[in-house]
Amino acid sequence: MRGEYKVPGGKLVAVDLEEVDGRLAGVSVSGDFFLEPDEALGDINAALTGMPVDAGVEQLAGAVTGALTDDVSLIGFTAESIGIAIRRALGKATGWDDHAFDVIPARVLDPAVHVALDEVIAHEVAAGRRPPTLRFWDWDSPLVVIGSFQSVRNEVDPEGAHRHGIDVVRRVSGGGAMFMEPGNTITYSLVVPTSLVEGLSFERSYSFLDEWVIEALADVGVAAHFVPLNDIASDRGKIGGAAQKRFVSGAVLHHVTMAYDIDADKMLEVLRIGREKMSDKGTKSANKRVDPMRSQTGMTRDAILESFAASFARRYRSAGSDYTAAELEAAQRLVDEKFATQEWTHRVP
Repeated sequence: MRGEYKVPGGKLVAVDLEEVDGRLAGVSVSGDFFLEPDEALGDINAALTGMPVDAGVEQLAGAVTGALTDDVSLIGFTAESIGIAIRRALGKATGWDDHAFDVIPARVLDPAVHVALDEVIAHEVAAGRRPPTLRFWDWDSPLVVIGSFQSVRNEVDPEGAHRHGIDVVRRVSGGGAMFMEPGNTITYSLVVPTSLVEGLSFERSYSFLDEWVIEALADVGVAAHFVPLNDIASDRGKIGGAAQKRFVSGAVLHHVTMAYDIDADKMLEVLRIGREKMSDKGTKSANKRVDPMRSQTGMTRDAILESFAASFARRYRSAGSDYTAAELEAAQRLVDEKFATQEWTHRVP
């Protein structure tokens, strides 16, 4: 059996092995990484041989590090990356090429329904009723979407929100507030099985799941890079941010919002935290910070969405799809029973 794992920003790690009586046998690690001294490769293989086949990435990585002396240098790879490659060889972890993705183009819905669809699609993917799915958002009314752990009163100015007719909905993932008016951001959700991020910490999985969009941004003329923990930026500043939720049922939700052309004055009247961020950076003109996708690409929002979908399709096996009637009905029920309730929205006052 063979498993491979490409370290984000690093090298490829491959592991060939056999399974004998529930144990790893014939373990052979290889790749285009660097390792000093050379003899340490034999120590790594020996440490992994005999490990139980149900050992997790952490346990496998511990066996590797425990067998190495302080003078050994792993360059371009880590003990964890070896563990991930082993889990892939055993079929416990998966890579991008192991999946075929559904891609749902931007469909205009109530923005609260999109928030609920994040949960619905995640459960469908976890249950195997839908393949991993990339879906783009479009919406017909303004909304502030706050992170799962944010305080409503600290984030949102109620007078400003009321004046502009903007409601507040709490999403299931953490992170910061999303100021959403029709056409002002580019937002998508990617839902994958947990096996795709097997062995990756939350921090590492952000950059791993954002790899494709860095390439997609290059396709529209934006030289972007990932900024830990969860930001995407160019040399002209922040473009957007990501948020994530791992469901115990076996799926990971990863969504990204990028500013296309936000009304900065209105945003600052509605979001309290926006004022603090602006003052912290000494920014006099907020508009310079919230239209990066429009100003840096010169493209319409629809054209960018189409280009992003095409970039994803070139990189991974995928097919066009749409929401089922059952998914939309389930999402609306969640809006009525959860996301539109005071109990959920104000669970962190």
